[in-house]
Amino acid sequence: VLIVLVVGIFSAAYGYLIGGLTSQMMSAVMPGMETIILIATVIGAIVGTFIFWVIWAAVLYGFSAVFKGEGSFRRVLEFTGYGYLPQIAGAIITLIAAIEYLPKVHVPQISTAGVPAEELGQVIQNAVTTMMKDPSMVELTQITVLVTIVFLLWSANIWIFGIRNGRKLSPRDAALCAGIPVVAYILYLIYNLGVS
Repeated sequence: VLIVLVVGIFSAAYGYLIGGLTSQMMSAVMPGMETIILIATVIGAIVGTFIFWVIWAAVLYGFSAVFKGEGSFRRVLEFTGYGYLPQIAGAIITLIAAIEYLPKVHVPQISTAGVPAEELGQVIQNAVTTMMKDPSMVELTQITVLVTIVFLLWSANIWIFGIRNGRKLSPRDAALCAGIPVVAYILYLIYNLGVS
């Protein structure tokens, strides 16, 4: 739990920096919402880290069930948490990258003057798209995805041994249990990087 909490705290710090850009952009549209946006971003990052931990453990548990694994979900949850240890280093690196790159990002100012209420959503979407295509934001996104992949592979190595011991599987079956969802998630990250 403490390992996941540390990852959550670093994720919250990263979210705070990103939320700062978002709240800066939205200040003209919703004055006074900056604090709410920042608090929601920080809390969401911490809670999201714990939710993702439980989901990831459930995925590993489910895959190990296919291979007739024996052992409790609690044990899988524990080993999955240990697998988050490399994520601390990854979270620190992405936080440092965010501190370096985010001040360089051009944040478009949204003007609501003369914009009909029904078109406001599109104006906000256009501003977010413009911000995400800023060269510094694109570089930060690429760095974040690369760091995530590297440290996810390190975590997968820990999960393989954890699943093997926690669910009494062969090394091959444990590698498949941890490897399949990790490879699927990496492909998802790469796909999203190409789309954005």
